[in-house]
Amino acid sequence: MAKLTLQEQADRLLEQAEEKGVANNFFFRTTFKRYQVQMKILADLEKAIEKYGATVTKEYVKGRQNLVANPAITEYNKTSTAANGTVGTLINIIKTLSEESGGNRLQELIDGLDD
Repeated sequence: MAKLTLQEQADRLLEQAEEKGVANNFFFRTTFKRYQVQMKILADLEKAIEKYGATVTKEYVKGRQNLVANPAITEYNKTSTAANGTVGTLINIIKTLSEESGGNRLQELIDGLDD
């Protein structure tokens, strides 16, 4: 079985959301978009970590240099934690909305439907 790219996985997730009838839901769409942004940030931070390594040199005012941990690692960890939370939210949205009937006007607006 071939490995899926991140974009292919995202496309499959959208297909599953469509099958469950939640792909046009406002909360799903905004949360899914947020997750995609987080994944892009993580990819950029990974590149920075690969390029500069785990440590970088920080120069102080008087020209003194000091070896410190790459700040991209801290940001990567923070963004990973946020992305994991976003995934949990996406899963909850899909589960909750696929279980609801959604026949009222508010639900139609949230789902991106118009008369």
